Amino acid sequence: MTTSAGTEPDHSTGPLPGRRFEADLRSMTRINLRPIASPMPLGFFTVAIASVMTACLQLDVFEAAERQAVALCVLPAFFLQLLVSFLAFGARDVIAATLMGTFASSWLAYALVLGTGSAGGTRVLGVFNLALLCFGALMAAVTRPKRALWFVIVASLPRWAATGLSGLTEADWLRYTSGGLGILVAIVAAYTAFALLLEDVRSEEVLPIGRSGPAHTAVEGDLSVQLRNLERQAGVRRTL
Repeated sequence: MTTSAGTEPDHSTGPLPGRRFEADLRSMTRINLRPIASPMPLGFFTVAIASVMTACLQLDVFEAAERQAVALCVLPAFFLQLLVSFLAFGARDVIAATLMGTFASSWLAYALVLGTGSAGGTRVLGVFNLALLCFGALMAAVTRPKRALWFVIVASLPRWAATGLSGLTEADWLRYTSGGLGILVAIVAAYTAFALLLEDVRSEEVLPIGRSGPAHTAVEGDLSVQLRNLERQAGVRRTL
């Protein structure tokens, strides 16, 4: 195929009319990355605070009449963790984004059911927590290299189980167990958030988090490691 100024391309030996073939654009393509601050400390501190509030209700620190006030205190956790999930997707971390988005939905469901006093809310939340337990087990299977996430998930698993069974059986000892496990989740999440904050401020690991494998390489590796297989990632490739 030949072209010249003011003339049409000669298709006599080229592609059939009606079909258009673009030149190889790889050498002209540029992929721009936008660094952001890590949203994970915000996400983990939100988990810690909301877990303390719900645990105190289960441990009878708050009266039953104060359920609506607890629900209102938990509701902001939905918005904060939804924001964290959105930012994590933008940072190309689908595991963190999925986890935080699911946490966000759980706080919204808890706040709405608890705050409105819906009939059968306890049993419904029981089933909901058992569904979260299944989700958490699947997430734990793929997040071990990301120990910060993994520890929070592993700490949450028994709490989801106790909360689910407590909602279905209405056994007081399961409710108290769930409350105690909620305090444990809060401690683990707060430690993880604090460790990540220190790491960001000092640009090095101060408190052990336990990254391994790809998660360790992502933090310790050079820029070429971060950009590896970038052309195959969502937002660059043609389909999800």
